[in-house]
Amino acid sequence: MGGERPYQCARRVLRLHSGPYRCHGEGSRGAGTAQIAGDCPRHAPRRSRTIYDCCLMSDLTTARFVNIGERTNVTGSARFKKLIMADDYETAVEVAREQVENGAQVIDVNMDEGLLDAVHAMTTFLKLIAAEPDIARVPVMIDSSKFEVIEAGLKCVSGKPIVNSISMKEGEEQFLDHARICMDYGAAAVVMAFDETGQADTKERKVEICSRAYDLLTGIGFPPEDIIFDPNIFAVATGIEEHDRYGLDFLEAVAEIKQRCPHAKTSGGLSNLSFSFRGNETVRRAMHSVFLFHAIPAGLDMAIVNAGQLDVYDQIDPQLREAVEDVILMRRPDATERLIDLAESYKGKTAADEKAEEEWRGWPVVKRLEHALVKGIDAHVVADTEEARQQVEADGGRPIEVIEGPLMDGMNVVGDLFGSGKMFLPQVVKSARVMKKAVAHLIPFIEAEKEASGLANQSKGKIVMATVKGDVHDIGKNIVGVVLQCNGYEVIDLGVMVPWSQILQAAKDADADMIGLSGLITPSLDEMVTVAEEMQRAGMTMPLLIGGATTSKVHTALRIDPAYDGPVIHVLDASRAVGVASRLLSDTQCDEFVEATAAEYVKVREARAGKSPSVLLSLDEARSNYYDAFLSDKAAPPLQPGIHTFDGWDLSDLREYIDWTPFFRAWELHGNYPAILTDEVVGETSRQLFDDANAMLDRIVAEKWLTAKGVAGFWPCARDGDDVTIYNDDGSEHVSLPFLRQQVKKSRDRANMCLADFIDPAGDWIGGFAVGIHGIEDHSKAFLADKDDYSDILLKALADRFAEAFAERLHKHVRTDLWGYAPQEQLTNDGLIKEKYRGIRPAPGYPACPDHSLKPVLFDLLDAEANTGISLTENFAMYPTAAVSGFYFGHPESQYFGVARIGRDQLEDYAARRGVDLETAERWLRPNLD
Repeated sequence: MGGERPYQCARRVLRLHSGPYRCHGEGSRGAGTAQIAGDCPRHAPRRSRTIYDCCLMSDLTTARFVNIGERTNVTGSARFKKLIMADDYETAVEVAREQVENGAQVIDVNMDEGLLDAVHAMTTFLKLIAAEPDIARVPVMIDSSKFEVIEAGLKCVSGKPIVNSISMKEGEEQFLDHARICMDYGAAAVVMAFDETGQADTKERKVEICSRAYDLLTGIGFPPEDIIFDPNIFAVATGIEEHDRYGLDFLEAVAEIKQRCPHAKTSGGLSNLSFSFRGNETVRRAMHSVFLFHAIPAGLDMAIVNAGQLDVYDQIDPQLREAVEDVILMRRPDATERLIDLAESYKGKTAADEKAEEEWRGWPVVKRLEHALVKGIDAHVVADTEEARQQVEADGGRPIEVIEGPLMDGMNVVGDLFGSGKMFLPQVVKSARVMKKAVAHLIPFIEAEKEASGLANQSKGKIVMATVKGDVHDIGKNIVGVVLQCNGYEVIDLGVMVPWSQILQAAKDADADMIGLSGLITPSLDEMVTVAEEMQRAGMTMPLLIGGATTSKVHTALRIDPAYDGPVIHVLDASRAVGVASRLLSDTQCDEFVEATAAEYVKVREARAGKSPSVLLSLDEARSNYYDAFLSDKAAPPLQPGIHTFDGWDLSDLREYIDWTPFFRAWELHGNYPAILTDEVVGETSRQLFDDANAMLDRIVAEKWLTAKGVAGFWPCARDGDDVTIYNDDGSEHVSLPFLRQQVKKSRDRANMCLADFIDPAGDWIGGFAVGIHGIEDHSKAFLADKDDYSDILLKALADRFAEAFAERLHKHVRTDLWGYAPQEQLTNDGLIKEKYRGIRPAPGYPACPDHSLKPVLFDLLDAEANTGISLTENFAMYPTAAVSGFYFGHPESQYFGVARIGRDQLEDYAARRGVDLETAERWLRPNLD
């Protein structure tokens, strides 16, 4: 293979095989070997993670707790041990996969078993999971009491591993030797609170040892953010008096260690805490949940946790919760005896027994309303609201007092639960439905007393919200609006495609306290800058909130914040909205919050200004390093060329192709389907949401609420540089599709890709499609008229899933029938979701084809508006919003990639190829220029 580029050699190796490709090797350093390992389709090398990737900071004050999966540990899982002892590594790998699917952000791997060759077991298992992208996307914690096992494992892990553990048990010299080895491999390290004297069992010893270790490690250049202290969680309630402070000592030590050791993290093994209550799962779950409830605010960043042994704090039996807290916080001298006595009454109880519903309908009406709001039960809310109104009226009160009293009290409980992570978004939206129905019943009585403004006067603040001009996506905005309303804010929702003039006028007319902007597509970012500039020109000073999938803190800091002197705040998601709004409207917190945010944005700008940009090749150099595909392998001409329209694809068929994971993420429930349904934290909420979604799907399909319309087309073409020229049937040129090329300089002689590279200059075929889901508007209006935001958002989320399912199903039809280059394809829905098929369907506006302005060209080719009813806004958003469009490439080597940053030379070249002025091209491609 002499004379070939390494990536060409890599493809020749890959062509010898079929199915998923895996490359393993040790010791090789040649460019060709690296290329083979790196170019396996859809299995790109993972980037090295810092520990900040495991413990991401959000907002200014909160941290995300990291759950370390413990089931790939032969000392902690009987099933895993049995598999490893039987050399059944294939099934053992599935244990790791289950851990990740169930929400583990790190997996702990331990092979310390007397009858095992631990080095062989560790290296074998780590190599296997490194070849599984679903598993390899999370960091691995290499766990062993033998450092030779740890070092062997470090040689097999890609990305950034975590070593568990090192300590000063054998003295400082060995401790630092082990630390240097960790540094050599780029690993983070768990440091046990253990020195030459023994394990730290008091607060003072924990702080002393961790502080000493921190000073030693940072003294040799060990990154402080890669230090994870384990100050030892010991069993409590053992009956031994010396153990009574173990829980409290850990909590206090963690807080002090975080202060004493900047940037270091803390961790612990949670199951040790409840060792005294083995066999009593109810008490153990309660102890773990209560401990984490106090430990996380104290500074605990991560823990080895069995998610099945966690309960929601507020759902623990209050008597048991109090007894557990008495033990952990050492609040009374007889705490251990009381918990031991109480624990006897929980032996043999199942989780189902504990969750049995109480007969709440017999409660006083005020408590019934609170219960209905927290549980999202709207069946009796009108009758209960009327009963409460009559009671207030009998006592000489006014109808508004029902809102100000029991209803707002109930919503405050909802807000507190949501803000503290004990309640999830679908539940909050259901609560909002209950609240709106109750308020709707009271409004006529309030108006009758000429007190209609009473509700508005009680709001915590007034917020004008809008999806900016040219953008039609509103699900995220609607969710944020519901959450804010749940917490007492008045929301004026202007809808979608709102120009800046209307936004500013509405804020002025309503005397709003702040403006919130939303957007999904990248052109919306420029519209947000325009709104900020116009607010500045108008002399406004109110806060401007920025949110939406396309937004980011970096873009807000670089582009929007400098355009407006008033406060500009990027809101990451709905769960942050209330906290941001409350601080902005607080007399005591506002200035500090605004100043801190502004300072943070300054740091972002300074960091970006001081950061060396990635090295760009010239456009000529990038083009000479094109992806040299084996064009002889191109797909044959389509079996059915031309345009194909689909006026009403069967929804029951599309239902089978739904990818549910993004559906749950739209509701801010993070996890993979179907594992999310059994998740110990969000499982119950996810199951309820899934049941509601399927109930609505049943009606959508049976009653034909929605119509799926689509079009697909195939055209003869040829590559001309970075353009793809499409021809008429007579061979004359019809239209040119200009694509962008990667310009960032690549390592290991990898190609600078362009979508045109997958097209044969001597003649080829390309396809395109557009699909949309129609009919949502009437049902959405009916839900909103019934004060049912939950069903409205649910319908819109399902319409989005139908659109994506239609795109997936149509692509399958293209591969097997219309184009027909893969007639024997037999993939499950899971295989389709993981894109195991041949060919790609990149969409304008996405990484490989980042220019949204190619959509009109594609729509003209397909006559998409006439054939599907889908239209484009001035900023190229599709309407209806539940729509997908893109191109079809059939070459077996075609793959997704990101164009990323491009140079001025390509910008000028692209403007010329598109026939537009430079300013227009800059506006289209700004995300790839910044």
